[in-house]
Amino acid sequence: MIIRPYQDTDEEQVISLWRECDLIIPENDPQQDIRDKLLVQRELFLVGLVDASIVATVMAGYDGHRGWLHRVAVWPSLQRKGLGRQIIHAAEAALTELGCPKINLQVRATNHDVVEFYRRLGFEVEERVSMGKRL
Repeated sequence: MIIRPYQDTDEEQVISLWRECDLIIPENDPQQDIRDKLLVQRELFLVGLVDASIVATVMAGYDGHRGWLHRVAVWPSLQRKGLGRQIIHAAEAALTELGCPKINLQVRATNHDVVEFYRRLGFEVEERVSMGKRL
């Protein structure tokens, strides 16, 4: 897999991947999410390609205190082949280069397989309450 920063021509394939991975919820407009990310740390929006097709994504961010991972996706038929690990490691390397000391992410509590995937990568479930407020 070749990993590179997102390019404007990637939008259609990225949204298709997110749909296939069930990452799009009614409250979120994927096109707007992409536009918003491109305004802040564009270089931390990574895509993974196999044979010129986008098969993996991660949106990373660093606020000077903690790093975050969002929109981690791997095409379902290619999962469990190391591609998720590769794109996560690429995001970790980019965040480390910025001086990021810790990465956070959120997983739906019902998504046990994904929780186990992140555990295998060294992430730990932390006793926190995740809170949000739509603006």
